[in-house]
Amino acid sequence: MTSVKDFRVDEPATPTALGRGAFVFTDDYSVFDWGKMPDRIPDKGASLCTMGAFNFELLERQGVPTHYRGVALDGEERSLAEALEAGGAPREMVIDLVQVPDLPFEAGTYDYEAYHEAAGSNYLVPLEIVFRNRVPVGSSLRRRSEPADHGLALEAWPDEPVDLPEPVVEFSTKYEEQDRYLDRAEADSIAGTAGIDALESLAREVNRLVTEHAADAGMVHQDGKIECLYHDGEVRVADVVGTFDENRFSYDGQQVSKEVVRQYHKRTQPEWVAAVSDAKERATEEGIADWKSLCDRTPAPLDEAVIQATRDLYCAGTNAYIQRQVFDAPPLGVAVDRVSDL
Repeated sequence: MTSVKDFRVDEPATPTALGRGAFVFTDDYSVFDWGKMPDRIPDKGASLCTMGAFNFELLERQGVPTHYRGVALDGEERSLAEALEAGGAPREMVIDLVQVPDLPFEAGTYDYEAYHEAAGSNYLVPLEIVFRNRVPVGSSLRRRSEPADHGLALEAWPDEPVDLPEPVVEFSTKYEEQDRYLDRAEADSIAGTAGIDALESLAREVNRLVTEHAADAGMVHQDGKIECLYHDGEVRVADVVGTFDENRFSYDGQQVSKEVVRQYHKRTQPEWVAAVSDAKERATEEGIADWKSLCDRTPAPLDEAVIQATRDLYCAGTNAYIQRQVFDAPPLGVAVDRVSDL
């Protein structure tokens, strides 16, 4: 349960009514569920807020219900276009709020019945709905399924990325210390009144719209996820949608997403990555929620050149995606070439 954006409550939600608040995007980043890493990436927060707001406004125009209400700039709530015309990329996203009860953890298990008893009919669904258009090397889907399960005429997963004939939708936990994938029955139970059919339908529509827009911008949308709220009988898209932290995109065969930083850490800090994996496995075996307390290593800071290249990738990617020169950054092709040399 890690986040690199702050959360502000202006009007709290009640058991029957939506509240009002905002996400405040920071320049922190997180990989491997670690939480805030030692460095900050300049302009990352503004680029993610800009891209997320763009996508929410795209969804709303297409009739997809969301919790998005606009962005805040200089204390005023505005549309993204109004904020950009006023001269600045926003860092605050104004949103509707629902109830988010505590998820009790006792005797090695999470109590979702208690969560829903406290949530009533106005709550954040404690799931992440994952969609995949491509299966990269190293994807957990390769460990959990066979190519034939997804309509692929392959006996085994090849040593290169594979495009899926149809998007795959999966469900994973949101509030557990370690994400875990769920079968459909358990996911439906955890979803509560919201129901996974509605969640899956929303995820497929979001995936379609983001994939189509990414293609218009010259990018390939590989995978991503949404989170949802349930209010007054309606399921809406929540959290943030279609950014380089939540989703994976590529340009000319190279990653344009947080995956670049993940892979860099795998290459340059393999001992820390292995220690994280070991700690997670041990926590699962011992029924411990806080796996970080079992990790005997911490990540090292990044070189300044890596920070700058990553900053340019986020900013150039956002410029390309929204098709507007918001950030002072090189063309996307140049930014991608620089991170490919790291």
